[in-house]
Amino acid sequence: MDKSAIFQKFLTFTAAVHQISNDFTKDVRPGDITTVQYKILEYIAVSQPSTLSSISECMHMSMPNTSRELKKLSEKQFCEKVTDPEDRRKQYIRLSAKGEALMNEVFGRIEAQFDERLLNISEDELKELEQAIDLLHTKVFY
Repeated sequence: MDKSAIFQKFLTFTAAVHQISNDFTKDVRPGDITTVQYKILEYIAVSQPSTLSSISECMHMSMPNTSRELKKLSEKQFCEKVTDPEDRRKQYIRLSAKGEALMNEVFGRIEAQFDERLLNISEDELKELEQAIDLLHTKVFY
């Protein structure tokens, strides 16, 4: 098998993932938060509790910029800092109840768009899709 050809398909695939992610989220973000703030909330929602450094790294932002955006989100009551009970020097960031409600609403709207794309897929194809996603997750996106 030609690994170079697979890599080219992987590049195309990841570009498509970024595009579809953008398409799914462009109209679901509330108007009172910026795109960067939304991306941070999305990351926290699927990776909580998170740390400032993990958010900073994933968002390709400096620590001061990430901290500033988290402060704004905290002021809007979408996230909160929690001190690690075993190491009081460590702080984690998680969604607040308001942030959880927001992201549940957003993810529900994204899921509706996802379901729409799968309208004409058979049960067997759905199983194959699930297996492909699981395989990518365990072998490439771990």
